[in-house]
Amino acid sequence: MRKLPFVASIMALLVAVGLVSCQPAKQPKEEYPMFWTWLDYRAGMNFDSICQVMNDMGIDGVMLNAPTPDDYRVAIPVAHRHGIEVYAWLWTMNLEHDRDRILKEHPEWLSVNRNGKSLADTTAYVGYYKFLCPTLPEVREYINEKIKAYCEVDGLNGIAIDYHRLVDVVLPTTLWPTYGIVQDREYAAWDYGYHPEMLRKFEEQYGYDPRKQEDPSLDEKWRQFRCDQVTEVANLIAETVHSYGKKMAASPFPTPKMASRMVRQDWSRWNLDIVFPMVYHNFYTEDVSFIADCTVENARDKQPMTTLYCGMMATDGPEMFQQMGAAFGNGAQGIAIFTMNGLRQPEVKRQFKAYADSMRALRAEMGGTVPCRALPAAADPDPFCHKGVMRLIERRMCQLIAGEGADSQAVQLKLGDYRPTDAYDATRSYEVADANSGALFKVTFYQYGDVLSGWNVERIK
Repeated sequence: MRKLPFVASIMALLVAVGLVSCQPAKQPKEEYPMFWTWLDYRAGMNFDSICQVMNDMGIDGVMLNAPTPDDYRVAIPVAHRHGIEVYAWLWTMNLEHDRDRILKEHPEWLSVNRNGKSLADTTAYVGYYKFLCPTLPEVREYINEKIKAYCEVDGLNGIAIDYHRLVDVVLPTTLWPTYGIVQDREYAAWDYGYHPEMLRKFEEQYGYDPRKQEDPSLDEKWRQFRCDQVTEVANLIAETVHSYGKKMAASPFPTPKMASRMVRQDWSRWNLDIVFPMVYHNFYTEDVSFIADCTVENARDKQPMTTLYCGMMATDGPEMFQQMGAAFGNGAQGIAIFTMNGLRQPEVKRQFKAYADSMRALRAEMGGTVPCRALPAAADPDPFCHKGVMRLIERRMCQLIAGEGADSQAVQLKLGDYRPTDAYDATRSYEVADANSGALFKVTFYQYGDVLSGWNVERIK
């Protein structure tokens, strides 16, 4: 096969950095669309025009969120005319289109936090967080019947579940200022999964009440038990989806270990055909190395039959292609962007199309698999080895020294050694002084799972 010029340049780059494996490529069990987007659908929208935009950008799969199964019956033929596969993007544990009805009819289904507060009458972060308790048989039946209704739609290629988890016990660090919080550990107000039925079932299995522990957040049995309840529902859904001949997909948190700590979502145990981990680096370390680290972990920890993609935020500029390169170079077989509407510049759209076409050609040339380098057993969790992260930290220090509205670029740092001061669970704190300004900083790193998952800088002098 003759290589396209763009394909040849990518191949040369992959060879140069050692990304092409010496082993012959393995033919995947099934070839799925390679470039996806999440998208909301509403009756009356010009979906044909939107599909044309997808074609123009090289997007061949869409996870579509529509209010009813009938909406999919209208949308699917349009998408298929454009060669685009459609998966129903469905919220499961968090209520969505039928939120008001379920809250009114079944408030006892809602999740409860460590303080004993139910989401039926309290708020966690935002008003639309109305998560159900995965242990309740009634909840499982309700979710499964909902899935069946969508599976019965002719032409639907698959189901992609989202919000299949508990409330975030820890938010990504960049979101803390939005809510005026610091989550350097797991606090009771955001620690959910304490529904009476969940507690009863756990005590029946393990012989004790987890609330009586000095710090329930450190109880690994209790954490894993809640993950397992979520997993049981995910695999119930998968069984139903597969019984209809559809494909099963999910959009979970960045890695299984991070997800289990942050939202009780151990997706490495889910029976998925495709996984779209939401590796939104701008929520966590803000550095593209986060994408590489997470993808290494995901390639290692996913189920063998699951095809690994990488979900990322749309970036309307050159970083979009750095992000995708970090994913493909570390084991991802495709990309999902949230959302295509974030790519606005005509030149970026054209480059995206050229990139997508070249990667599809490369996959075909390599026998159906995107090549990657020989992956390490784990990503390097040492924050000081992440040069991009350390540059961001120093930039933040310069901003704190200069003050709000001042030119931080004029600030020159002369930092001393980072001195460890505190450690608790996933949190590691250091102090470091700047000799030029006399400023003293507290720098905190967060490692939920095996990857550097966040950082924070405070000026303390």
